[in-house]
Amino acid sequence: MIVPIISSDDGEREGVMQVSKLMLVSARTAPKSGGVDDILTALVFGEEKDSLAAVMEKIGKERSISGFGRDAGNVRNSETVVLIGVRGTNKFGLNCGACGYVDCDEFEKAEKKAGQDFAGPTCVFKALDLGIALCSAVKTASILNVDNRIMYRIGAAARRLNMMPEANVIMGIPVSARGKSIYFDRK
Repeated sequence: MIVPIISSDDGEREGVMQVSKLMLVSARTAPKSGGVDDILTALVFGEEKDSLAAVMEKIGKERSISGFGRDAGNVRNSETVVLIGVRGTNKFGLNCGACGYVDCDEFEKAEKKAGQDFAGPTCVFKALDLGIALCSAVKTASILNVDNRIMYRIGAAARRLNMMPEANVIMGIPVSARGKSIYFDRK
């Protein structure tokens, strides 16, 4: 009788990929303001993941910010990256003024401008939805004991690479399984 064996490396790599997919599900099913879903998700791995790291390093050199290079190293050493973005320039309709405009109609008519990393203005409710989706995704990874960390700098690189064209704000979550989390005790 032949007993199949999956090596630790292969099993862990496959497990991280499965958890990353479940993180996408968690982001999708996270509560949204008014039940309107403007969240976007993607799973990045392989060469595309490495291209994210390369762009992060480039941005770091352009801006003389070492954190981009440090985080790029984390991306390279991760199995996957989960991207979560939002169509934050869509209005919610409460006329709350948190965006800086008198009402949602004024917000909607405002010129959408690309900043250094993201575009705005952004509806505060859409930003909150992004935060809730991020938390739901990392909660899933945490419950399944897979290391992760939300990173702004990954989102900046993903936007530069046009990985989520509809998103005006993107965050990235690198995902790995090692004997010790690679996302803490960083220099």
